Amino acid sequence: MTDTIFALSSGAVPAGIAVIRISGPHAFAAVTTLAGDLPPPRRASLRTLRHAGEPLDRALVLVFPGPATATGEDLAELHLHGGRAVVRAVEAALAVVPGLRGAEPGEFTRRALIHGRIDLTEAEGLGDLLAAETEMQRRTALRAAEGGVRSRIETWATRTLRLSALVEAMLDHGDEDDVAGEEGDILATVRHDAVALAAEIEATIAQPPVERIRDGIRIVLAGAPNAGKSTLLNALAGREAAIVSPLAGTTRDRIEVPVMRDGIAYLLTDTAGLHAAPADIVEEIGIARARSAIESADLILWLDDAPLPAELAKVPHLLIHPRADAPGRDAGTAGRLAVSAETGQGVEALWQAVAGLSTVLLPAPDSVAFNIRQRALAERAAVALRAAAAQNELLLAAEELRAALRAFHRITGAADVEAMLDALFGRFCIGK
Repeated sequence: MTDTIFALSSGAVPAGIAVIRISGPHAFAAVTTLAGDLPPPRRASLRTLRHAGEPLDRALVLVFPGPATATGEDLAELHLHGGRAVVRAVEAALAVVPGLRGAEPGEFTRRALIHGRIDLTEAEGLGDLLAAETEMQRRTALRAAEGGVRSRIETWATRTLRLSALVEAMLDHGDEDDVAGEEGDILATVRHDAVALAAEIEATIAQPPVERIRDGIRIVLAGAPNAGKSTLLNALAGREAAIVSPLAGTTRDRIEVPVMRDGIAYLLTDTAGLHAAPADIVEEIGIARARSAIESADLILWLDDAPLPAELAKVPHLLIHPRADAPGRDAGTAGRLAVSAETGQGVEALWQAVAGLSTVLLPAPDSVAFNIRQRALAERAAVALRAAAAQNELLLAAEELRAALRAFHRITGAADVEAMLDALFGRFCIGK
C-alpha cells in the first residue's frame, strides 16, 4: 500500500477546529511541504502552513511515526481553524503533493485492520459506535470496539487449538512406543472438551442479537381494519406519521417510524388490517406485507377484540384494548391493556409494558453481543466442534477442529474476509 491518504476527520465545517488527518509513507513529506519542517514526534507544535509561498493558516501540527499509530503507518494531523475556506485551501494544497490522494470512506480504519492495529470485530464495533444514537448503542458498540468480541473469540480459539494440538501430536507420533495406545484417551478428552465448548458457544449466540440495539426493537401494530393502529402509532411516535381516517383499510402499506425512548431504539411498524376478504389486489398486497412484518417482529401489539392467532402467540406480544374512550368500549378489557390514543389513556402504561419486555428482548447490559455475521460463524464453529466430538477417527476429528478454527479466524478477520470489507467500511465517514 503506497498511497498516502488525507481527509477531514473532525466532522463538518464550520467549526471551532478542523482536523485533517494524513496517513501513509509520504505523510511527513507532505507536512514538511506545507509547514517547512517536522515538529518532534507526538508533540503539538504551532506552524504556519504555506502553499506556493502563500500562507494558508496558523495550525497545530502533530506527527506520529509508524507503526505504533492508529493506522499502523506514519500519521500526521493538522489542527486548523475550522472555516470552510481554510479547510478547502489546505485540502487543495495537499492534493497536489506527489503521492497523496483523498481518502475513501473508512479507509483509515481499513488500514488499521490491514496493519493489525485492530481486528475485524473491533472495526465492526467502531462502525456501530460512529452510528450510535442511544446510550445503549454507545455502550454495546464501545465494548466491541475495545475488543470484547475479539477476546471471547480468542478464548474459544485457544481452547480449540489446544484440542487440535493434542490430536495432531497423536497423528504425528502415534506409532511411537511412549504414546501408543493413548488414542482412546485423546478422543475422550476431545469429546468432553469439544462438547463443553460447543455448548458455551451456543449459549452465547442464543442471547438476544445486537441488531436489536443497533437497529431498534421491531414493534408491529397488528389487528383488524379500523382497529386504531395508525392512531396509536402516531401517539407512540409523538407525531403524525400515519394517515388516520374513519374509513376502514386506510393503511395499505407498511409504515415504519423509528423512536428513541429512555436510551432504547424502537422501530414501530403500522400495517394493513388483517381480514380474509381483501377488496382489491392493492389491499391483498398490503395484507401480505402486514403478515411479513408480523413474522419478523420482535414484539407484536395486537389491537383486535378477537383472540391472538395461535401462530403469533409464540412471538412476544401485548394484547391491547384500543379506542377505550369510545362509547361501549369500556368493557371486556380483561387481560388487555386499555388504550385511547385520542385521550392519551393507557399510552404511558403501554410504554412501560414495552420497556419491561425490552429487558428480555435486548442483550444484558454488560454482555458481549454478536452481530449476525459473527453469530453465523460462531454457530459454524459449534457445529464443527460437535462433529469433532462425534468422530471415532483422530484424522476426522482433526479436520473438524480445523474447520472450527477457520470459523473463528473469519470472525476476527484473520482469514477469508475480503469480500465483506467494502460493505463494512462503506458505512464509515470519509475521515475515519
